[in-house]
Amino acid sequence: MNALESQLDYCLGQATPEPGQAIEVAPGILWARMKLPFQLNHINVWMLRDEAADDAGGAVRQGWSIVDCGIDDASTRAAWETLFAGALGGLPVLRVIVTHMHPDHIGLAHWLCERWNARLWISSTDFNVARLASSGAAGFGGPLSAAFMASHGMRSDAVAAVGSRSNYYRELVPAVPASYRRLLDGGRLQIGGADWACHVGYGHAPEHMALHCDAARVLISGDMVLPRISTNVSVVDVEPESDPLTLYLDSIERMRSIDAGTLVLPSHGLPFKGLHTRIDQLQAHHAERFAEVLEACAEAPLSAFDLVPVLFKRALDLHQMTFAMGESIAHCHALWLKGKLNRRIGADGAIRFSTAG
Repeated sequence: MNALESQLDYCLGQATPEPGQAIEVAPGILWARMKLPFQLNHINVWMLRDEAADDAGGAVRQGWSIVDCGIDDASTRAAWETLFAGALGGLPVLRVIVTHMHPDHIGLAHWLCERWNARLWISSTDFNVARLASSGAAGFGGPLSAAFMASHGMRSDAVAAVGSRSNYYRELVPAVPASYRRLLDGGRLQIGGADWACHVGYGHAPEHMALHCDAARVLISGDMVLPRISTNVSVVDVEPESDPLTLYLDSIERMRSIDAGTLVLPSHGLPFKGLHTRIDQLQAHHAERFAEVLEACAEAPLSAFDLVPVLFKRALDLHQMTFAMGESIAHCHALWLKGKLNRRIGADGAIRFSTAG
């Protein structure tokens, strides 16, 4: 445990659920994990005891609402089947709630919704971006992403590798449900008789929704607040002049409205208490990265690719490099759009940044 983590309260201990198993984290809330084929090798999913009246207005059905679901692969489907028969007691899934459109969160939603005749609940923006990406019509590899990375100085061999990943999103999210129920910021869901409020977050995903139950003092934070790692915040090819990092930092600042003693259920890592402390840590982390970028760009104009080793002091594979590039551009854009960096396109076509004034 590093120094920052020691400031958080891992009040449920260090135990994690085995594949196909679940741990109760609060009354009526179960925690399971799905494997991921990346360095970040898991996603936490949450199962909330629920009930729903049938459409004919008859008897109330008992079941579960699922929050996030993992990617679509054989091992994830098998883990869910084990959960259905075991921890979920054979009760049906009544709805599938997805915090945002990234593959580890929505990948298996189509299968779950079809298997249980359940509705997908998600923000409108993330639903539509997921459908575009799954159809191959938006970013996540291919020529558009390659050209974007090249414009920010990425070396040619890495650009070629990015360009070859044209089916990256579709491989993990082969389909998205055809219909959905919309989650809106400030909207409220009744889950098992408890009131859950939606908290919008920008920067990491187009319109991320965290869920907060004030009565239970529980926050399902998705990827907006993670205990061990900082959330990836990237500029992407389809919105090449965006400023997602400012949006992200503003979003987590708004989460201070949630009680500091709330139990946080993150998508990666362990459940913890210390929400406000973690927000402080994340704000400080990015302030340090901003200072490093400004110091480096004061010496010479630099591309986002030049700045990757300034921000990331470890070896990166291609998957990690694409995230690192997106984050490097995001730090540059936040400073550029605040007037602290100048942005120029060189004779070689690469964008470089230098300190203003």
